[in-house]
Amino acid sequence: MATERQKRIMRAVTATIPRAPFIDAEAIREAARSRRMRSLSPETAVWLAAVARIRHEHTDYDALMDDGYDRDAARFFVADDINAVLDRWGAKRLVDPNAPDEDESAGVAEQFAEE
Repeated sequence: MATERQKRIMRAVTATIPRAPFIDAEAIREAARSRRMRSLSPETAVWLAAVARIRHEHTDYDALMDDGYDRDAARFFVADDINAVLDRWGAKRLVDPNAPDEDESAGVAEQFAEE
């Protein structure tokens, strides 16, 4: 039986990225349910987990980091690729490559890099 938070996370995934492939949606739900995300609203947790998943699984972010780019530069260079995936997944919100990094407070960025 799912908890109320788990139900809210499932609804947030559907609302935020309705056309995400099942494997990605499952990984995002799992990340949003993680202990480090508990202090965040389900909607924020899903957004941060989705952006991190896309960054690490659907862009050249990790290769850029391996090539010596710093985190901010690598994130800037993959922002358009992230937005393209978000668009394919039906997201109504996109990342702003010029905005300060919003996912550091949750510590999610490295979860997918470690897998």
